[in-house]
Amino acid sequence: MSDRKVTDDQIIEALKIHTMPKAAEHLGIHIRTLRKRKSALARKGWSPEHDLTHAVPDGFHLKGASTLYKDGVQVMQWVKSSIDHERQRELMIAACQAMSEDLPQIDPVSGPISTLASLMAVYPIGDAHIGMRAWGEETQGDSWDMTEAVRVQCGAMAALVDLAPPAELAVIINLGDWFHADNMEGMTSRSGHIMDLDGRYAKMISVGMKVMRQCIASALKKHAKVRVINVVGNHDDTGALWMSVALSHTYENEPRVQIDRAPSAFHYIEHGRVLIGTHHGHTCKSERLPGVMAADQAEAWGRTKYRYWYLGHVHHQSVKEYAGVTVESFNTLTAKDAYAAFGGYRAQQNMKCIVMHSEFGEVARHTVSPDMLKEVAA
Repeated sequence: MSDRKVTDDQIIEALKIHTMPKAAEHLGIHIRTLRKRKSALARKGWSPEHDLTHAVPDGFHLKGASTLYKDGVQVMQWVKSSIDHERQRELMIAACQAMSEDLPQIDPVSGPISTLASLMAVYPIGDAHIGMRAWGEETQGDSWDMTEAVRVQCGAMAALVDLAPPAELAVIINLGDWFHADNMEGMTSRSGHIMDLDGRYAKMISVGMKVMRQCIASALKKHAKVRVINVVGNHDDTGALWMSVALSHTYENEPRVQIDRAPSAFHYIEHGRVLIGTHHGHTCKSERLPGVMAADQAEAWGRTKYRYWYLGHVHHQSVKEYAGVTVESFNTLTAKDAYAAFGGYRAQQNMKCIVMHSEFGEVARHTVSPDMLKEVAA
């Protein structure tokens, strides 16, 4: 029997009047599928044999239920629900796909006259935290807001593109935490930490999209093809996902731009004998990453000689060479927020462009800091 798509409400109505086999036949689905769906409904709060007859809303799951009986008759019931994070992520992706249909699309632009096919320019962007606000008097450093984020991030990308050779391929890697918060409340989804925000969530979205589009525009001036990877961070679990969906639609008519849309925590880039893995760095320790790459990219591992992992999350530079793979974390251009300042975290602010040769691996790198951009402005 070939299963057809049925809703939860249809399954509930069928099971109210039919046995399990009859309900499966009535709905046109396999009985094993119906059992799985019924189990899923129980987790949502619908299980009549246990006196649970009201499912919680989509995006939540049943946390617990307490029922008061008197003389065997149900008198009162308390149903407790909690957020189903995986389901809410699915709903967020679906909503983003629907919303992005109305976004303006970018027309193709003319590219460089000639490029070097053997070279790939990689632009790792460490933890941009767009939307973060910092007061210099409190953080013992520069003040920071979204206006400064636009100036520094866009300026650094443009400067690095000027320094880079005319590589045929450019890869812009947002290493996660592009946005400082992931919701209207200004809190991280995993830990519930309250963030110092500069303005509303909607403003943060607008500025974040503007900065990424400017980075892509800068790369298109020198490179024939531009690939964009938005790594999922701990500050923007859903932000990285919807931004990839929105950018994919925005550049649908630009064949020179490729937006990675996979919602995976790990992404890979292969260029000749070079293999690069990307991860935010918050869910997998560095020493495990060589094994992750070997398992995920077994064939590519055999084809390549120069292998790298690029990480964000820690806001400082760290390079460690393992057997077959070099793992590197990158600085951020963004100033310290109050949490980092009070915790004693100190690191240089910069962004890099790394030049990869298809036969020889990394052959050059360029670095730009916010102080260099001040000198240029002066």
